[in-house]
Amino acid sequence: MEYIRFILYGLIQGLTEFIPVSSTAHLKVIPLFFGIDDPGPSLSAIIQIGSVLALIWYFKNDIFKLRRGYKKNIFVYLLNESLFRSILIGTIPIILFGGTIKLFLPYFFENILRSNLSIALVSFLMAIFMFIADSSKKGSINLKNHNYSDSLLIGLSQSFAIFPGVSRSGITISTALISGWKREDAAKFSFLLGIPAITFAAIIEFFFSLNEFNSFSFLPLVVGLTTAFLSSLFSIDFLIKYFSSNGLKLFILYRIVFGLVILLNL
Repeated sequence: MEYIRFILYGLIQGLTEFIPVSSTAHLKVIPLFFGIDDPGPSLSAIIQIGSVLALIWYFKNDIFKLRRGYKKNIFVYLLNESLFRSILIGTIPIILFGGTIKLFLPYFFENILRSNLSIALVSFLMAIFMFIADSSKKGSINLKNHNYSDSLLIGLSQSFAIFPGVSRSGITISTALISGWKREDAAKFSFLLGIPAITFAAIIEFFFSLNEFNSFSFLPLVVGLTTAFLSSLFSIDFLIKYFSSNGLKLFILYRIVFGLVILLNL
């Protein structure tokens, strides 16, 4: 039963982390329908490591291109690489905002933001925001011609992903579309921006829950991480290919249905 529970956590994490429907909300809500405990923020963040590894694996060619670009000092090279600087700039807001919430308002996060009512309402608000983004004119900004103000704006929007139900990919992709990004590049930048953001969340939760971590069974946790890794690879590939041609309409409809299901079961 414990293995099944961790496989379920891994599947939910992997299939919803990169599709704009909020993995945190689904990890909180879906297990309840199966009579399984909410994994909580600590276990959720640890399983997210599987998604981080999937991102690195999926974009390994882009990462290796950066590595091949340096001669002696990789850190000096990276600081002069515009895409790397963009990711760095875009990551600062969520580190500041997320760190502040975790350090000074942990009770508010656990008891208010993770409530089913809050998740349902946020899901509806995100459906509206995604509809506006999907209806905006096709842009011309891409990974090569964007500027740092673009990356900072998307980074600021990413910081709101601390609220369960928002969806990190949903709000960053939508903000990029409204700002005039091309669809495929908006998705790719969202994913690349997610590598430090998700890693940061996992590290913070790990240090805040060392005692709780010791209570997790090792092998089921490995199974959960592996499941999250494999399902994340599938969802990344699916979103990039589907979103580039079809936009956000399917996910907008899903968010409305998801919010209604939660409200009807309060």
